[in-house]
Amino acid sequence: MSSELIAQYEEHLVLVRNLAENSIKGYVSDLESFLKHLEKLHIEEFSQLELTHIRSWLAELQGAGVARSTMARRIVSIRAFTYWGASQGWIKSDLGAELAIPKPHRTLPEVLDIADTEIVLASAQTRADEDPNPLTIRDLALIEVLYATGVRVSEICGLDLRFIDESRNTLQVMGKGSKERVVPMGIPAVNALRNYLEVARPSLANQKSGNAVFLGSRGNRIDQRTVREVVYQAMAAVGSKMGPHGLRHTAATHLLEGGADLRTVQEILGHSSLATTQIYTHVSPDRLQKAFDTAHPRA
Repeated sequence: MSSELIAQYEEHLVLVRNLAENSIKGYVSDLESFLKHLEKLHIEEFSQLELTHIRSWLAELQGAGVARSTMARRIVSIRAFTYWGASQGWIKSDLGAELAIPKPHRTLPEVLDIADTEIVLASAQTRADEDPNPLTIRDLALIEVLYATGVRVSEICGLDLRFIDESRNTLQVMGKGSKERVVPMGIPAVNALRNYLEVARPSLANQKSGNAVFLGSRGNRIDQRTVREVVYQAMAAVGSKMGPHGLRHTAATHLLEGGADLRTVQEILGHSSLATTQIYTHVSPDRLQKAFDTAHPRA
């Protein structure tokens, strides 16, 4: 029963909901965890399924120390499954609809201030200048593009040559749920990327490279692990352990601090909901003071 159910549900996530690969893996993993729990409860048929069985699975996860935010995601996941399962006749009713989703504690993302960001970029530039080999030139372009565009690590790994528009200084990226968007780049990022494409990429490219923009040392499309290592190395210049996602947070924060509106930042980051972008309103005291001085009649 389990293998057939999982296969059908995964097909639904791919074809009907059109979810991103990582999201599908998460939903399937949650379902597999739930099914294993049902086995321990000796539940052999879905006709026996009750809300208490779902609650006991969640209680087991909570007892294992699962974070509040992860619990919220698991509840969303099981609610999605029971809705689908009821519509397909696997279960008698949508039991998960009665589950309340706890609000996760929102923690402010770590970001670099502008001064530290300049140090990180200057450090990458210095390495490329002092030892101008294909990898240091590539790494500089990676850091510049990540900071300039705020793209996800998966998006920069999936970038193809045809997605670069040099006439407009933009990139076309494929985001979550196969949603395409166009993001702008600043001149430093454009220059670093152009230099990489003209000087470094030809030295790295081989028959395995295809149309990938960023390549690994063996000519394959660069992978996420390598991008993370490049960012970690760059961040060492300011004593930070921030990865690519932190650089994305930093880019978004600096856009807002520079005066960009929330909707624009939402479009650049590729967030489907404005609520996701609102986490970046943890603006600096300087920006708050500037906004107050500008807007308040008694400032």
